[in-house]
Amino acid sequence: MESQTLRTYEVRTFGCQMNVHDSERLSGLLESAGYRRAGEDTEPDLVVFNTCAVRENADNRLYGTLGQLKPVKENHPGMQIAVGGCLAQKDRDHVVDRAPWVDVVFGTHNMGSLPTLLERAAHNDRAEVEIVDALEEFPSVLPARRESNYSGWVSISVGCNNTCTFCIVPSLRGKEADRRPGDILAEVKALVDQGVTEITLLGQNVNAYGVHFVDESLERDRSAFSKLLRACGEIEGLERLRFTSPHPAEFTDDVIDAMAETPAVCPSLHMPLQSGSDRVLKAMRRSYRTRKFLGILDKVRERIPHAAITTDIIVGFPGETEEDFQATLDVVERARFSSAFTFQYSPRPGTPAAEMADQIPKEVVQERYERLVSLQDRIAAEENAKLVGHEVELIVQESGGRRDNETHRLSGRARDGRLVHFDPAGAEGEIRPGDVVTVEVTEAKPYFLLADSGVRTHRRTRAGDMAAAGEKPATVGLGLPGIGG
Repeated sequence: MESQTLRTYEVRTFGCQMNVHDSERLSGLLESAGYRRAGEDTEPDLVVFNTCAVRENADNRLYGTLGQLKPVKENHPGMQIAVGGCLAQKDRDHVVDRAPWVDVVFGTHNMGSLPTLLERAAHNDRAEVEIVDALEEFPSVLPARRESNYSGWVSISVGCNNTCTFCIVPSLRGKEADRRPGDILAEVKALVDQGVTEITLLGQNVNAYGVHFVDESLERDRSAFSKLLRACGEIEGLERLRFTSPHPAEFTDDVIDAMAETPAVCPSLHMPLQSGSDRVLKAMRRSYRTRKFLGILDKVRERIPHAAITTDIIVGFPGETEEDFQATLDVVERARFSSAFTFQYSPRPGTPAAEMADQIPKEVVQERYERLVSLQDRIAAEENAKLVGHEVELIVQESGGRRDNETHRLSGRARDGRLVHFDPAGAEGEIRPGDVVTVEVTEAKPYFLLADSGVRTHRRTRAGDMAAAGEKPATVGLGLPGIGG
């Protein structure tokens, strides 16, 4: 493709934080290959879909969007469409069977092949499908075009060794493999050196880190994750450190100690519950019970009293009785989550749960879901109300959305992860994304806080300077050279 340096691209992301970070890698990869990001009003020469296979409507969403793109591609000579990620790993050749106008299909284990596959598809004038079943290289060896000036994702592991009966991720992303600590710290430092002040460590099961090193020269170490938190906290310029997602079964006291004793670690924790019924947890193959789960929360709050704890909950798992669901409501009442990602169970082909008897009728699942959301909204509003009158520190976000534009507010995230919409009055000079402000909370809602008494302090940051200049951080390859190499 001789004109490749002039070709534009767009990456569309479905799914979790891991997919968002993978899309940063895909963008960096394409820009290294001579592509440039398409403008908002520009029809791209290449559209890449980074897909998710967790939710029931993932297939319909992808193929519906591909159908809408077919006439666009027919009227755009040379346009290419690529499909990657978990759904591509699952469906393989089926993607091209359903959407023959797709040019490239690639899996979760071979993102680095995308530029070559695009060239091959253009040269051969046919679809190129390459799905490998084992990781070829850590995603971190690929360049990344970061989406945020002030906040960055850093993968510490890939894959998952758990066997939750509702989850298809392990079969699509493979067994867990952990990066070397030095590579992780180098990537964090590279981002901080470019003005990033907030880092989130990513993994399917972050607190299992250190047990599954691919590098056989590294000793297996169950305290490796807490050591990693402390080491990240020593990097000068890193102001906020988060991680997601831990698994309750492997969450140990040394991690709580590291959180409490490392100033950069934010007073926030995402701890997936999934169900408050021990019977359902067993059927899910979640290797903990509610007593252990609540015990972790108690220990975290003992060491970090103002920690905001969030969770994931699945409603309507096969065989869930009204008694089981009531147990979930009871745990939610006791846990006092600041927010919860609540999902209605949907069977995913290839998972044990999809074959279980006693699938719950949709109307029953919907009614329970609405009760759970109502309860969590009440608790979130009550917990947020405790912050009214308190001063909070915010990193200003890039966009507050339509509502903020109408009210002339800006938005930011507090150290505990809560979203705050604030009145920028009183600030000296323009407040840029990535700048840090302190404000007083004046009102609480279930999903956000308001601070309408103006800005108390405003600290200009390097991230804000980069935002004003229209620049984004980038990282080059910082991971292992390959798997088994």
